[in-house]
Amino acid sequence: MADAEGEFVEYVSARLPSLHRTAFLMCGDAHLADDVVQQTITALYVNWRRVSRVDNVDAYVHRMLVHKLVDEKRRSWAKVRLFGSVPEPTRVPVTPHDEVAERDSLVTALAHLPRGQRTVLVLRFLCDLSLVETAAAMGCSEGNVKSQTARALAAVRQVLDLTEMSGRSAR
Repeated sequence: MADAEGEFVEYVSARLPSLHRTAFLMCGDAHLADDVVQQTITALYVNWRRVSRVDNVDAYVHRMLVHKLVDEKRRSWAKVRLFGSVPEPTRVPVTPHDEVAERDSLVTALAHLPRGQRTVLVLRFLCDLSLVETAAAMGCSEGNVKSQTARALAAVRQVLDLTEMSGRSAR
């Protein structure tokens, strides 16, 4: 039992920053990302003996993360609101883990995408999963991943062009 717990702690310690970054980029909300990662790690702990024996633990955990995010989005309508009115949307928070100079524009562009397209881009290009691994993590066909990727990239290019153009006109 101690060996399994040690392996679990070692795995989670090594992957935690990456899991937080992935969850944040998929949902665009740092607090929701924290919740989803915590739920994923809890489920991983409960099933660690089985999960640790699979061929690709990282792919399995990414799939768990996607499923927890989808579950959270499905449940969100039933949550209790503790404030009188819905606050105005603010800028998407930036995590301290990002060291990319254009992270603000990238996060903004990702925030404009539907959940499926955002998830495809995060898994394919930021988590560096293959087409097959992304399809498996999302529970869809490879053709769906290809079409979602093409649409998402076109939308991101458009948002980034608009942001760049508005930045130039403000000067």
